[in-house]
Amino acid sequence: MIHKNDVKNKKILFDLATCLEGLFSAWDGFKRGKEGRLDVQKFFLDLERNIFDLYEKVKSGTYQHCAYTSFLVCDPKLRNINKAEVVDRVMHHSIVKHIEPLFEKSFIFDSYSSRIGKGTHRGVERLKSFCLKLTRNNTRTAWALKCDVRKFFDSVDHDILISILRDKIRDEKLMEIIEKIIRSYETLPGKGIPLGNLTSQIFSNIYLDKLDQFMKRNLRTKYYLRYADDFIILDVEKERLEKLVPILNDFLERDLKLQLHPNKLIIRKIHSGIDFWVI
Repeated sequence: MIHKNDVKNKKILFDLATCLEGLFSAWDGFKRGKEGRLDVQKFFLDLERNIFDLYEKVKSGTYQHCAYTSFLVCDPKLRNINKAEVVDRVMHHSIVKHIEPLFEKSFIFDSYSSRIGKGTHRGVERLKSFCLKLTRNNTRTAWALKCDVRKFFDSVDHDILISILRDKIRDEKLMEIIEKIIRSYETLPGKGIPLGNLTSQIFSNIYLDKLDQFMKRNLRTKYYLRYADDFIILDVEKERLEKLVPILNDFLERDLKLQLHPNKLIIRKIHSGIDFWVI
């Protein structure tokens, strides 16, 4: 019997995420809106055997993540998407379902990507309210610093990400599965998470939460918002924003092994317009 205090102590997440009930529930969540896809239909034709096979591999410690299928999409920028096999995506859904609550409660309010109740529209509305407040309803000048992390998904450091995850996930068996997922994809040795994985969405927020906390706790930045690897800071003093740039670069390189994109760093007056979340 699983006691609620065990869940609170994060020590039985593996059992919750990998039991048959958890895997079938993950399948139900994964398949929504995808029933017409050929690979999903093939998996469904022998659903019980496929789920039981995944269950046995995970429980015996023999689960290995399959290779990815890569393809390009234009949305509007050309992007390389790496698609996992259905069995792995079911595993991804189960893991995200059980680890997301551990991290969601500590995320800052003004992080808007891949979070329930957030999204681009909420972020834009919040940005508008910040602009009106800082400019006193457009009666004084204020400035915006827009930043973009250079090749973020390709640059995520596996060891750093795993270390961050271990701070809250105390279930070693579940961490073994998560580490297999993280190390199943590389752009360079020990680097990169794939566009296309559900896990990559939460991993990106967990990774960049370090930046969010640095901005809010260490720098005490009041007007700061982030969507994925784009973020913006507002201030009435241009010079203060200019001084932030090297501080941000130092933090990103030192703590996360990331860099600001030099060609996408913009400081401009708010009334000139802010191109934000044009991803």
